[in-house]
Amino acid sequence: MDEIQGFLVDNKIPLGKWIEGVVDWVKDNSLDFFDWFSDNVRAVVDGFTAALTFVPPLLLILIFAGLAFALRRSWKLALFVALALLFILNQGYWKETLETLSLVLFSTLISMAIGVPLGIATAHRPWFHQALRPVLDLMQTLPTFVYLIPTLVLFGLGAVPGLISTIVFALPAPIRLTHLGVSSVPQALIEAGEAFGASRRQLLFKIELPYALPTIMAGLTQCIMLSLSMVVIAALVGAGGLGVPVVRALNSVRVAMGFEAGLVIVVLAVILDRVCRQPDRKKGH
Repeated sequence: MDEIQGFLVDNKIPLGKWIEGVVDWVKDNSLDFFDWFSDNVRAVVDGFTAALTFVPPLLLILIFAGLAFALRRSWKLALFVALALLFILNQGYWKETLETLSLVLFSTLISMAIGVPLGIATAHRPWFHQALRPVLDLMQTLPTFVYLIPTLVLFGLGAVPGLISTIVFALPAPIRLTHLGVSSVPQALIEAGEAFGASRRQLLFKIELPYALPTIMAGLTQCIMLSLSMVVIAALVGAGGLGVPVVRALNSVRVAMGFEAGLVIVVLAVILDRVCRQPDRKKGH
């Protein structure tokens, strides 16, 4: 047994070296592309943040409250959004909140744009779902710092590596929930559509997606929450936002700052959850 153990220890599989070699090869052969991609993504995110910052805070709060009312037709929700944003403004974390909001919105948008089509594809092709499942498991269980390192090497400091890492972490949620929603469409509905001569495209857009919409919206909410959970980690590589005061408070053991910034993150998460959550269907409606 000792000889076998010694053999295993002495003949380590150089998995880490292989991955490092792949990352170095990609960096050496695609540096111009990654620089171009990083510059453009940074410009878009910074531009959106600058546009939000340009609007006076009180006016922006009214706009957000109006959007909440337009989406949910609830004056209570609109009032809650206004009061919650006023609280954030009162705590002095308005600019950081807008930076975090930009990162969360962009990461969620990209995750949904990739995740929903992949979820549909996995629902229609079981072999693709079986092949993709271990990749999704790896994305969800691999420690965030592991894939933060190669993104930092490829894209440098700033918002881009934090954004890419957030997308990798949040992407499995919309894929899995879209797959669940589309694959749970009753076969009777599919057969009824086929009986009326519906094409595969019509079945998808008129039967499958409408039926799966509540589940897809749950994936959207989860994606937003997962993106918010990456705020502090993204701040470690220069992403900015509400993670910065949390990191500063951790480094300097400032309880007040850490509690305030953490509470603001919670308030922002509650706002986004209430606005994006699929409304409950009441009986008789």
